Amino acid sequence: MQGGYCQARVVSALHRHTMLHPPNYCFLPITPSSIAPMFYRTSLMPKALISSIFLCLITATFAPAQETPSPTVDSKINSGFISALPLRSIGPALMSGRIADIAVDPTNPNVWYVGAGSGGVWKTTNSGTTFESIFDGQKSYSIGCITIDPNNNNTIWIGSGENVGGRHVGYGDGIYVSHNGGKTFTNKGLADSEHLSKIIVHPKNPKVVFAASQGPLWSAGGQRGLFKSIDGGNNWTNVLNCDGKPGGDYTGVTDVTMDPNNPDTLYAATHQRHRTVWSLLNTGPQSGIYKSTDGGESWVELKTGLPGGDKGKIALQVSPQKSNVVYAAIELQNRVGGFYRSDDFGGSWTKMSDYVGGGTGPHYYQEIYCDPHRFDVVYHANVRMGRTEDGGKTWDSISKSTKHVDNHAVAFSPTDPNFLVIGCDGGLYRSYDYARSYSFCANLPLTQFYKVDVDYEFPFYNVVGGTQDNNTQYGPSRTGNIQGIRNADWRITIGGDGHDNAIDPTDPNIIYCESQEGYIRRFDRRTGQSVDIRPRPGAGEDNLRFNWDSPILISPHDNKRIYFASKFLHRSDDRGDSWTTVSPDLSRNQNRYKLKMMDRVWSVDAGYDLLAMSQYGNITSISESPLVEGLLYIGTDDGLIHVSEDGGANWTATEKIFDVPEYFFVNDIKADRHDPNVAYACLDNHKTGDYKPYLVKTTDRGKTWTLISGNLPERHLIWRIEQDHENKNLFFLGTEYGLFCSLNGCETWVKITAGAPNIPFRDLAIQRRENDLVAATFGRGFYVLDDYSPLRDLTDELLDSSDLHIFPIRKALWYIPQNLLGGRKGSQGDSYFETPNPAFGATLTYYLKSDLKTKAAIRKEAEAKLSGKGDDVPIPSWEQLRDESLEQAPKVYFEFYNQSNEVVARVNGSTNKGLHRLSWNLRYTQYNGSPMVAPGNYSVQGFQLVDGTTTKLGNAQSFEIVSIEEPSLKPKNLDETIAYQLSLAKFNDAINATAQSLATRIERIVKIQQVIERSPNAEPALQKQARELELKLRKAARQLNGDNIKSDKFVEDVPSIGSRVGSVLYGSSRNTYGITQTQKDQVEIAKTEFKAVLKTIKKLINSDFKTFEKKLNEGGIPWTEGRDIPGFK
Repeated sequence: MQGGYCQARVVSALHRHTMLHPPNYCFLPITPSSIAPMFYRTSLMPKALISSIFLCLITATFAPAQETPSPTVDSKINSGFISALPLRSIGPALMSGRIADIAVDPTNPNVWYVGAGSGGVWKTTNSGTTFESIFDGQKSYSIGCITIDPNNNNTIWIGSGENVGGRHVGYGDGIYVSHNGGKTFTNKGLADSEHLSKIIVHPKNPKVVFAASQGPLWSAGGQRGLFKSIDGGNNWTNVLNCDGKPGGDYTGVTDVTMDPNNPDTLYAATHQRHRTVWSLLNTGPQSGIYKSTDGGESWVELKTGLPGGDKGKIALQVSPQKSNVVYAAIELQNRVGGFYRSDDFGGSWTKMSDYVGGGTGPHYYQEIYCDPHRFDVVYHANVRMGRTEDGGKTWDSISKSTKHVDNHAVAFSPTDPNFLVIGCDGGLYRSYDYARSYSFCANLPLTQFYKVDVDYEFPFYNVVGGTQDNNTQYGPSRTGNIQGIRNADWRITIGGDGHDNAIDPTDPNIIYCESQEGYIRRFDRRTGQSVDIRPRPGAGEDNLRFNWDSPILISPHDNKRIYFASKFLHRSDDRGDSWTTVSPDLSRNQNRYKLKMMDRVWSVDAGYDLLAMSQYGNITSISESPLVEGLLYIGTDDGLIHVSEDGGANWTATEKIFDVPEYFFVNDIKADRHDPNVAYACLDNHKTGDYKPYLVKTTDRGKTWTLISGNLPERHLIWRIEQDHENKNLFFLGTEYGLFCSLNGCETWVKITAGAPNIPFRDLAIQRRENDLVAATFGRGFYVLDDYSPLRDLTDELLDSSDLHIFPIRKALWYIPQNLLGGRKGSQGDSYFETPNPAFGATLTYYLKSDLKTKAAIRKEAEAKLSGKGDDVPIPSWEQLRDESLEQAPKVYFEFYNQSNEVVARVNGSTNKGLHRLSWNLRYTQYNGSPMVAPGNYSVQGFQLVDGTTTKLGNAQSFEIVSIEEPSLKPKNLDETIAYQLSLAKFNDAINATAQSLATRIERIVKIQQVIERSPNAEPALQKQARELELKLRKAARQLNGDNIKSDKFVEDVPSIGSRVGSVLYGSSRNTYGITQTQKDQVEIAKTEFKAVLKTIKKLINSDFKTFEKKLNEGGIPWTEGRDIPGFK
């Protein structure tokens, strides 16, 4: 940029931040003094000389076109095959995320439909106590609007593509409808609309639907205007557009409203806009207000009393109480405007006030909502929610310090005039008192994360991520309790829009975080304090030009060295206390006002809205080779890749890559972990309307680059690439619509779908100790792919060569999970938000080559194929059916062995072919209540059981169990404790077996007495003997199990044998301390009592009972269960 331009046009970063986040929500502790120029010396040479030297060192390299790899490979390894490795959501819902629209069912106000700007559609049937995601599986994740059909509350219309003009906006693929309350959806067209702003259904004819399409944000064309369908969405007619007018290719309809008393009368607002990487032009001559009185067939532009000149985003509403009153919120050039009202159906207008969307800019807000219960009460979605009670003359903010800012939607209860539900960048809020207080819905995990990093804290690592308007958030990847991860486990490090971040790999207490436009801070986890370490210009130098999301890199060669970028690359060797600039301006240094918007260059006084966007021409990505210190790669927002092989002393530029658009945005650049000459870059051209994936690779340190996008789907623009640290051919890719992996060096890609929503995966980080992939999504929080290491070994050759293969098993952590709340959610209610930990214990992943099926299953599959062809189905013989009925179902099971090769556990697995995962809870499996095994080395082997024959399957796999317990008191000897617990479990098993034997005999003697009563030839003495035997059996049972007569009356009695042992067994199994003396004493008492009663019980069962049954047989008493089979002559 030229110096004069910089002085005239650059707004101070403090002013930007304050306007975007007013003081009562400004988390970032910045003061005017903190952004004053910091004078420091980068060299003794004059600045001009340094710049000249740097510029002379830059050379341009043009890469020749090269062949793209084959897009498809026939392989068993596809999305379905790897679904055994699902993603795990870890939230958070601490501050939720941007809400685009809300629809409350007018017949049942407990039912709401909530559309997330990026996060799909969610439904609640209990006023927000719980939510269900109902739009997963559709091709769009970005929601612009939701409408409930007034004729049928089960018909829900969804407009995809956000209805704001933000730099981070998601695009859609048309309009959807559900006719069953959101259970299923159908796309009804308008695929090229990209951003649908409003849908209206005729109140008397559900076939008539209007859809306001703003059209593409980043390019001309598409389906723009107001579309009408008269057949329920099967066909659409564009009834209002600006086609053929100057700027018409960039003009759509941003709002439409209907007269509640006359559905043929509609009002619509057109909006001319265009956003690029460098600018947002949000006004134009084609923006205006139109009216139709014939159901949209013809339109008249309304002008009387309305401002002339270029206009921006306009919002419209018709008063629900008096339909002659129409309201309009109008943006004008330079972020000003006003609120207008018409009392004559739009014939003339009066300006009521200067109120207009502020904060980020009208493009981000500027929607109005009429109170259905109060005339002239209107809500304006703004940085702080505005409300007027006099038709727009005066406005009050109804936001509070306890509620998030940046509002986008308001909905009302049809029955309660004081109820409001408001959607904003921080999620969903309810008010029951006319917005005097708010209740936050803390159970919607919709956070939009830009970046993610992980630490190496043991035993559970942590995750940090920068968010859209929800600060930088930090929390655990898992916890040591049964509750999993709760909102309370998360914290804020710094405020503002969070962006890039990095955690010191050797010290998890040092976290580098950044808010928008380069405000980097070093956060101390121990103290909770953060230090401003932003590089500053020297004396007489222009302010540094940062990207909104400036990149941070900790050198892989020195954890004290960090790189940070503006238009320059900065290096600090003391964790940010001081900086050295190690590059010239590596951008094209273009004046964005000289670049075309809407196909031409505009006046600097045109309707630009540049407050909430980056300065143009800066570095967006940094990488340093982990193999060669000082081998640096950087990418810019204006189509450049630079490489330095000497720590920044010299730079080489790539300005053009064939098959890739020239002015690409470098979303990511990564040096290869295994080859010092190889690097990869994710290039992005979506801000010109080109959504293709561009992944490029260099094998000569940036001299040439090759496009290697392979079989990636269209519209999957690429955000991030990560390479495995052990297998050079294993890669992960985050795109606009999902997460992919490649097992063959980026030749082909497989989408990871299990547990994954349709959402942008903006950033990826590998936790190398755990082999976890952590993903930052833009709208659904963080996800973890737990232990992806099996992917390293997956090949078609492996799958063909083994009947069963167990993949390497990571260390299993030995501890007792805590119970913090007395249950998963405790008594916190259904709205309490928590996400699960990975399965406790040793988790093994295995591949089974073939299904193990029963004979019946094989026959039925064959019959199904014949039926499908229309052929006759053969009837099985009776012998065949009998064999099927007697067949034992086949099993796959796994035996776990200790170091002495003793079997400690047996766990069943799946018999279906494919990839599977199961977990062993580290406990012996021989007895109920068995203890955990000791930490140490173990192994596992698979087996199959078919028709009574057991066969060993596949390979054995070794693994280690590691204790993470750090008790306050020294535990007892573990080996002795386990031995005692095993003997106790065996003792308990004996008690239970004895008790069950007694119960069976008691049941049999009761039936015997019933039979004796019915037998006329029975001697009277038999009945008495049977009764006496029953009472003896019941007395013995009481000694084992306790006296239920007393316990039923809540009277304390002598503890039973079973209760003494059971309490010790249960109590000792829930801790790792060991057996206390009191517990041992209880067991000794139980043993003594059991020995005494066991002698009696054995006599009763083995002698007395059998003798009595012999008398019954001799006396001709009819047979009862358990007795010998009677003879027959």
